[in-house]
Amino acid sequence: MGTRIPVSINGNLVADPEIFYMESGIPHVKMRVAVNQRFQAADGTWRDGVPVFHNVSAFRALAVNVARSMRKGDPVTVTGDLEFRSFEKDGAQHEARRIIAEVIGPDLRFGTTSYERTPKVAPTVTVGSPEHVQSQPEVTNGSGWVPTMPSSSPSAGGISSNGLQM
Repeated sequence: MGTRIPVSINGNLVADPEIFYMESGIPHVKMRVAVNQRFQAADGTWRDGVPVFHNVSAFRALAVNVARSMRKGDPVTVTGDLEFRSFEKDGAQHEARRIIAEVIGPDLRFGTTSYERTPKVAPTVTVGSPEHVQSQPEVTNGSGWVPTMPSSSPSAGGISSNGLQM
């Protein structure tokens, strides 16, 4: 059994994130983040401390988005749970730690970025089913994202000019 501790880190990716799919089909991305503290020496100059490397894992949509968006050297912010695990290998007891990420994003202190919402996948509905009869046509808001339309008319449903339900 592992212990989990909530953490947030800021650092740089030391390599491109690696994505793979587990047997269940769930996407899993692994990445390493170097965190380097800076300190001011007695003479007033700033110096880098010894870097600490963290293994980070993310799953599902977060994993796919990280793999598509992040590259080696990118400054990142990671929030999640620090997990400690014990395991036995070759008769010896070992310990490992990693961060199971809940949120990963670029550190905007060092640059800018643009945001693109990933499209939501519409549920599969069989023709002739009750869901098919009640479904409304899809409307996009220009970004590629497809919001869910209400089952009532758009004017009664509170749809704003950008196609989002209020």
